[in-house]
Amino acid sequence: MQLELQNIKKSYGEGGSRIEVLKDISLGIEKGEFVVLLGPSGSGKSTLLNIIGGIDTADSGKIIIREKSMADMDEKALTSYRREHLGYIFQMYNLIPNLTVRENIEVGAYLSKNPLDIDEIIEVLGLKEHRNKIPSQLSGGQQQRCSIGRAIVKNPDILLCDEPTGALDYNTSKEILALIERVNKEYGNTVIMVTHNDAIKNMADFVVKLRDGVIRKSYRNETKQTAAELDW
Repeated sequence: MQLELQNIKKSYGEGGSRIEVLKDISLGIEKGEFVVLLGPSGSGKSTLLNIIGGIDTADSGKIIIREKSMADMDEKALTSYRREHLGYIFQMYNLIPNLTVRENIEVGAYLSKNPLDIDEIIEVLGLKEHRNKIPSQLSGGQQQRCSIGRAIVKNPDILLCDEPTGALDYNTSKEILALIERVNKEYGNTVIMVTHNDAIKNMADFVVKLRDGVIRKSYRNETKQTAAELDW
């Protein structure tokens, strides 16, 4: 098991205003799986993703990564884990505005001890003709491709995706999902994707449905579709 979550709980606020966001979440994720965390706004899925990514901390419970507890990591080890073993793709692209496509992707490579070839990634993402453009010269879909490149060039064990198609139109969303699917297949990265789009569950290996901070249902998908076959 690559990643295990054991009895994860998380609340915000104090006293009467205290809100339980995650209530005793436990699940296990295998290496190379495409995982979808599915649920409506307020279900706790983004909080769970942030805890996995070391951006936020659980109130209680354990996160086991390759048989090592995150709680046992000191700040140096946790920083190394985030930089070298995780890639992040968000709804907002968060590109550095005065850097070119290639330079933005190169930033990700600097954070890794074992980066992938930058020019290969640019080719895979279909950005070769745009490599010397800055973000303001790109479409939304092209900017998201660049943010994917910055994440995957690190060659991360786990790729965390928080609503990566939320700001995109239908056709561009399918293109971006197809790219993430290709990364999962060709480079073997585990993908954990947060979404409220019910159709995306069909391309997952493992589906986890959350509501009100509780896993309502989780299952391995026996009838997995490709991104191109999705219809929503």
